[in-house]
Amino acid sequence: MEEDPFAKLDDPSDFHRYPDSSFFDRDRHICFLEMMYQLLPSPYQEQEINRLTLAYFVVSGLHILRAIDRIDKEVVIHWVLSLQAHPKNAANLENGQFYGFHGSRSSQYQSNDNGPSEQEAILNGSHLASTYCALAILKIVGYDLSLLDSEFLLKSMKNLQQSDGCFMPIHTGAEKDLRFVFCAAAICSMLKNWSGIDREKAKEYILSCQSYDGGFGLIPGSESHGGATYCAVASLQLMGFIKEGLPTANSSCDDVNVPLLLDWSLQRQALDGGFQGRINKPADTCYAFWVGGVLRILGADKFMNEKALREFLLTCQSECGGFSKFPRLLPDLYHSYYGFCAFSLLEESGVNPLCVELGMSGIAAIGL
Repeated sequence: MEEDPFAKLDDPSDFHRYPDSSFFDRDRHICFLEMMYQLLPSPYQEQEINRLTLAYFVVSGLHILRAIDRIDKEVVIHWVLSLQAHPKNAANLENGQFYGFHGSRSSQYQSNDNGPSEQEAILNGSHLASTYCALAILKIVGYDLSLLDSEFLLKSMKNLQQSDGCFMPIHTGAEKDLRFVFCAAAICSMLKNWSGIDREKAKEYILSCQSYDGGFGLIPGSESHGGATYCAVASLQLMGFIKEGLPTANSSCDDVNVPLLLDWSLQRQALDGGFQGRINKPADTCYAFWVGGVLRILGADKFMNEKALREFLLTCQSECGGFSKFPRLLPDLYHSYYGFCAFSLLEESGVNPLCVELGMSGIAAIGL
């Protein structure tokens, strides 16, 4: 068995014995992602069903860091395409199922009575979030998405949109909220085909999620949250409901209360320079992207204290590469990826610019 690269670290604080945290250590971050590409540490075993999402963080992270050449693109393409669900025939498109991408091999196959060595396909368990990650990876590694038979994917995706405009992530039933509206909008945007979503209904649902304080909750009536606010604003941008540039003080953006939204977003920058996801919560690396991305889409990122944000993020940078959620914790893929995205927003040297509304490098988003 291959050795766990984290096994030799007896003290978690060893991850943060950083001799010089005054600069963004791009080379060390690339090494961190290469390690994750080759061998995921054992703590990720419980997330095996989300392997495609973890792969998205690695592949997209390497592209943002201008190091996509470190992976075998053809191998990645073959693996991602193998996770796509396919209807047996055209009649299956009327059975209410979603034919997108599975999150991992374990959600695609199960062991039968003959033991784990014999596997059989299980009922279609493809998921909207996995499909978003799959298409993003394929775009990043240069695969032509027009080669996909996207008609059945988009047609079946319409089955997931609810009467109120929201989306479920999987046809067998699950929670529904703004995360999956964003996934649906991003999928249609990447495929350049909006037949899979009723945009007006989706817009109505998004607007119903704006709270009294200006932020957005995941569902109507819930507390404003940085991630939900990003999903709302990015979805509206992708669907063409947000115009470029900073709105004036008295304007609204297709019924969004923009001045209140800007006020809520700017107030999320904490005293330590980082961004918090909710009021009275500590700053967290990932919200530098979730909230900072909202401000970038609205043209208001110039009002951030970029120097203070950069200083906060560097306190979360690990000696082993990657970023942690809070200072002096272990790095993880999720916070590392959004740490890289945050430094892209800060226009760090040697880092590709972002297509903020798709959550990936702008170069990949436009297919160059």
